Amino acid sequence: MYTTLTLPEVIKTEKNIPSKYLKRGVELEIFVPDNLLGNEQLNLLLLNDGQDTEELELQHTLAVLYGQNKIEPLVVVAIKASKDRLQEYGVAGVPDFQDRGSKAQAYTDFIIKELIPFIQTTVEFPINGKRAFGGFSLGGLTAFDIAWNNDNYFDAVGVFSGSFWWRKKDLKDGYTDSDRILHQRIIDTEVKPELKFWLMTGTEDELADRNKNFIIDSIDDTIDVIKELLKKGYKRPDDIAYYEMVGGKHELMTWAKAMSPFLIWAFGKKNLF
Repeated sequence: MYTTLTLPEVIKTEKNIPSKYLKRGVELEIFVPDNLLGNEQLNLLLLNDGQDTEELELQHTLAVLYGQNKIEPLVVVAIKASKDRLQEYGVAGVPDFQDRGSKAQAYTDFIIKELIPFIQTTVEFPINGKRAFGGFSLGGLTAFDIAWNNDNYFDAVGVFSGSFWWRKKDLKDGYTDSDRILHQRIIDTEVKPELKFWLMTGTEDELADRNKNFIIDSIDDTIDVIKELLKKGYKRPDDIAYYEMVGGKHELMTWAKAMSPFLIWAFGKKNLF
């Protein structure tokens, strides 16, 4: 007879914390492995778009990876986006051509000045391991920007189908690649942040191909981020992992499938940093 494998339990709790920077309450889902002894190295993952954890099958994925002994214990804090997502996400201090991202600095301040202290005082055991920030689409761009500018708080960033197209000029207004906001931020940064990067795209993320090179823009823009990182002195594969999913789409189902590779890269028991 076959027996069903009993997975370790992952405890989910929900919190709502007030933010003076965002001028609203921020809803969180916090995932912690059950039966922590308190002497483990405990890691941290912040995750944008935390309202999507159920469709991402996050709790189940964590349980499976713990059951397979593939990842170290970690606290996952999933931050739910508000109706103001297009203003709170983006590159801090540099709105795009439609003035989206105008509150990205306030969101950064919330993460660094409010959320992290809240986590440190709320989680029962001290977080003394690796710290990563992840996100999807525009949430991935935001995670990258916050980690890039605050590497004293983060060790790694994970971006799923990142909105690296984010630009200060519309395509119809004479756009060039130099109008991409995140790429320019990397170029303009003088001191190389101490970070590692996991960047994912799907081969069916979109259909757009603005430069007609038969490569979709999401892949082009991500590869160009990698090129700028290499110019800064980062190395592959030590500092940069690129994961291109054949058939992957700009959707939660694809990102759910990519979650295990990311978690193993960031918090695996046999590698990484």
